[in-house]
Amino acid sequence: MFSSPLVLQIPPSVQMTDEQFFEFCQVNRDLRIERNKLGEISIMTPTGSETGNREFNILGQLWFWSEQDGTGICFSSSAGFTLSTGAKRSPDASWMKIARWNALSKAQQEQFAPICPDFIVELRSASDRLQTLQEKMTEYMQEPGVQLGLLIDRKHRQVYIYRPGKPEERLDHPVSVNCEPVLPGFILNLNKVW
Repeated sequence: MFSSPLVLQIPPSVQMTDEQFFEFCQVNRDLRIERNKLGEISIMTPTGSETGNREFNILGQLWFWSEQDGTGICFSSSAGFTLSTGAKRSPDASWMKIARWNALSKAQQEQFAPICPDFIVELRSASDRLQTLQEKMTEYMQEPGVQLGLLIDRKHRQVYIYRPGKPEERLDHPVSVNCEPVLPGFILNLNKVW
């Protein structure tokens, strides 16, 4: 396979509808597929085992907090969301207030929901370009409803914190990240992520 995302540029005359793109993703389940606002399709192989373990640790912490908090639901990297720009994105981990999720129809929930979660996490794998992930985080922050984003760069042990309308903040070698007030009481422990 390939070590960095393969970007396919589709001519405007053969652009897929949202339903066709969803079906395309379903028949290629072994790949992580996203589409940007320009219609370019990024095809990524599944993450390596080590990155998958670190991602699961993040998801586990988020899920445990969410179950105790009870005000929202979590999503894995397999969940796709349709942004207001038309881009289809799948953050590595995310959380959304249950009221926002319940406002969607069942049909919207079953495909790439036309909504951006309140909280987004992207975990940089060995093959990811930092600039590409930073651009993706900036794109998320322009979406209605998103409140907080974390870009975790394991290579440099840095965490980039994103909030709508505020400059990016960088933490060097943190042992944890406090996600309040968006996620009250949630502190992401990074010891098992590094």
